[in-house]
Amino acid sequence: MRQAISLDTLQKLGKQFDGSANGKLAMNAVTKSGIAAVSVDSDVKRRMRYAFSVELKTGKVTSQNASGRCWMFAALNTMRTRVMEKLNLETFELSQNYPLFYDKLERANYFFENILETLSEPLDSRTVAFLLSGPMGDGGQWDMFASLVTKYGVAPKDQMPETYHSSNTGMMRKFLTIKLRQYACELRESYAAGASVERLRARKDDMLRDIYHILCVCLGRPPERFTFEVRDKDGAFIRDTSITPVEFFKKYVDMDFSQYVSLINAPTGDKPFGRTYTVKFLGNVKGGQPVKYLNLPVEDLKAAAIKQMQSGQPVWFGSDVGQWLLGDWGCMDTGAFDFDAVLGSSVSMTKAQRLDYGESVMTHAMVFQGVNLDENGKPDRWKVENSWGDKAGNEGWYIMSDPWFDEYTYQVLVDKRFLTEEQRGMWEQDPIELKPWDPMGSLALTGV
Repeated sequence: MRQAISLDTLQKLGKQFDGSANGKLAMNAVTKSGIAAVSVDSDVKRRMRYAFSVELKTGKVTSQNASGRCWMFAALNTMRTRVMEKLNLETFELSQNYPLFYDKLERANYFFENILETLSEPLDSRTVAFLLSGPMGDGGQWDMFASLVTKYGVAPKDQMPETYHSSNTGMMRKFLTIKLRQYACELRESYAAGASVERLRARKDDMLRDIYHILCVCLGRPPERFTFEVRDKDGAFIRDTSITPVEFFKKYVDMDFSQYVSLINAPTGDKPFGRTYTVKFLGNVKGGQPVKYLNLPVEDLKAAAIKQMQSGQPVWFGSDVGQWLLGDWGCMDTGAFDFDAVLGSSVSMTKAQRLDYGESVMTHAMVFQGVNLDENGKPDRWKVENSWGDKAGNEGWYIMSDPWFDEYTYQVLVDKRFLTEEQRGMWEQDPIELKPWDPMGSLALTGV
C-alpha cells in the first residue's frame, strides 16, 4: 500500500485538472478575486428580501466592538425593549460594560472553585487542561447572564458607559488569564505541599481582590446607586433617584427568568430529543442559575420562536454565524454561495456530523426580531438583530433563510407558555451532565 504521494500520482492529478471543463476558468477567477466573491449567487438579494410578515419594534443597532460579548448584547437587546415599551421611549440602551465587570469577577471565582474541586487530578488530565485552556473568555450562555442580572441587576448605559477595554477586551483578557493561571499554579502547588482546601479558599479572597482591582482599572467601578433620567417620545421627563441596579431591573425590565427555557437542536446520537442537558464546569456565578437545555427537533424551536414574536417578544438565539454568511448583505443562507461549482467538490455533512466532527459549533448569539410566514404560514426568512454596529450587514441588520436555521441555529430562548404541555413536562426532568468540552458549551468559549 502506498503511503506517500508519488510523482506519477502528481502528474496524473495535473492532467486531470487540465482536462476538467471549468478548472482553468475557476482558477483564473478565484486567484484574482477569491473563493467567496466568485461563488456568490447573484439572485440572493432578490430572494432574501428585508420584508417580514411578523416584525417587532426595536431600538438602534448596538455594537460590541472588539469583544466577544454577543451573548450579553443579545440579552440586553431583548430586555431594553421592555424598558422602551414601559417608558414610551424611541430607543434605549442598557450598559453592556456593567455586566461585563461582574462576569469577569464571578468567572474568576468560578475558575478558582473549579481548580479547588480538581486539585487531586493530574495536571495533564483532560479536565484540568480544559479548565486552564481558556479561563477568562468573553463568551457565555443565557443562564450565565440571568445569574449575573439576578445578583447584580442592570443599569442604563450612561451609568457605566463603554471604556477602551470593554470595547477592546483582548489585552485585559490576556492579563486576567495570566493571573488566573498563576493563581491556579499556586493553589495546586500549595495543595501538593500539604495546604488544606480551607486554607487555600481563604487565600482565594486575596486573589479576588487583585482581580477586582484590575477590573476597576480597565472598566471603571460599577455604580451602587444612581439617578435615572430620560425623556420619552412625547417629551415628558422621567427621573428616578437613588435607585440600585437590582431595583432598576425589577422596576423597569421586570423579567421573570424562571419562566424562560433554553431549547436546543443537537441531533447527535449522544443527545436524544426530549431530554434536558447541562454542561459540566459551564457557568460564571457560583450558586447561580445552572445552565440547562431541552433538546428538541428544529421545527419545535421554530414554532416556539414564532409564537413568542407573534406575542410581541423578541427571541435570543445562538448559532454558528460564520457559516455561508454574505457579509455585505447581512445574509445567512445555505444557497448564498455555489462553492461546489467553483471548487469542483461537494460538501455534504449533516448537522449531527458537523457537531460530532467539529465542523460547526455555536459561536454567536443574536436576536430574532421578525419572521416572514408564507401563504401557508411556514417561515421562509428571519429578521435578525446583530450587535456588530450599523456598518456591518444591512445597516446592522441581518436576514436568515429558513434552511440556514435548520442547519446552523442551535438554541432559542422562549417563555414556557409558548411550549406544548408535553414539552413543559420534558423541561422538568433533571438534566444529563455533558462533558466540559461538549459542543453545546462552545458559545461560552467562542463568543464573537
